[in-house]
Amino acid sequence: EVQLQASGGGLVQAGGSLRLSCTASGFGFDEYAIGWFRQAPGKGREGVSCISPSEGVTFYEDSVKGRFTISSDIPENTVYLQMSSLKPEDTAVYYCAAGVVCPYWSGRSYYMTAAGMRYWGNGTLVTVSS
Repeated sequence: EVQLQASGGGLVQAGGSLRLSCTASGFGFDEYAIGWFRQAPGKGREGVSCISPSEGVTFYEDSVKGRFTISSDIPENTVYLQMSSLKPEDTAVYYCAAGVVCPYWSGRSYYMTAAGMRYWGNGTLVTVSS
């Protein structure tokens, strides 16, 4: 059974830090890219960051560049998202997902899309207070 378990969310003040974890089981962890997406109340799901664990290639959306760091621990089948300098606009439910490709190439730029991910985990709520 494929499972992706996200954890590490919580309440933090603006400027603070949190580390999210995503632990995978039931599929070849090093055969997929792992992405973090988030969904704020009343908004659609947006990409945050993704990593190819086998290659170590990482991608960040502009909104989190320089503040978030994604990493992987292949023996532990776990991907981490270290979030620093958090802002109230980072408040959302964060989901991890696995896909064959992440990010995609549009011909002009790289981008993340939820439609391109094959497996999804549960969400973990991150709340940043001002």
